Amino acid sequence: MFKAQLKSETLKGLVNMISTLIDEVKFTVSPEGLSLKAVDPAHVAMVELMVESGAFESYEADETELGIDLDKVKDVLKLASSGDIISMEQDADHGRLIFKIGNITRRMSLVDTSSMNDVKVPQLKLSSTVKVPVSELQRGIKASESISDHISLIAEGETFELLCEGDTDSANLTLDSSSLESINAPSRVSSMFPLDYFSNFIKAIPSDVVVEIELDTDYPVIINFDLAGDNGKVKYLLAPRIESD
Repeated sequence: MFKAQLKSETLKGLVNMISTLIDEVKFTVSPEGLSLKAVDPAHVAMVELMVESGAFESYEADETELGIDLDKVKDVLKLASSGDIISMEQDADHGRLIFKIGNITRRMSLVDTSSMNDVKVPQLKLSSTVKVPVSELQRGIKASESISDHISLIAEGETFELLCEGDTDSANLTLDSSSLESINAPSRVSSMFPLDYFSNFIKAIPSDVVVEIELDTDYPVIINFDLAGDNGKVKYLLAPRIESD
């Protein structure tokens, strides 16, 4: 059993972030909230999230799983305006999820989860941590998109940098401690990442969020942040692009 109400903005934010990686997902439902672990088909990036019951306007659930086609949820979200409350209820007898927005009811067939593998999130200890407003990262991405298909994240001392270098042009965003929430980078670390993965995910994060970036040389980057009044936690991992000599 699953029955809940959620603000349309919150649901839209969650769907937009997850759908940058994958179209069909398995939510694990419990009385405490919803959780998800998903990896993109190329195994370049993965996302882990937990949305606690406190993020919802109302929430009732037993232990269950929901397989959801995110493209269909996006269609539902097109019917919602800012500030709308979206009701969701599982119809276990018919294998459906029922959405209600005002006087509109949309019934959606659930996806079979039997073939969806459980994702194991690697436990990494990275040497540097940066807390930065995501709006700054979004500015750096905007400056980089016409330059190249990859971007480097660099941290050293009190400075964090986004660097994008093409064949003839380059762009970089340099942030010092006055622009950062915090930084801990005892030694210089640098990793390069595919710009499309990094860009698509960062753009999907609400611009008022502060993200924590864990970074090390030629290791995956980990991006952590909270949503829904600290009732939602997101972890995103992106594999590095390592250039051969």
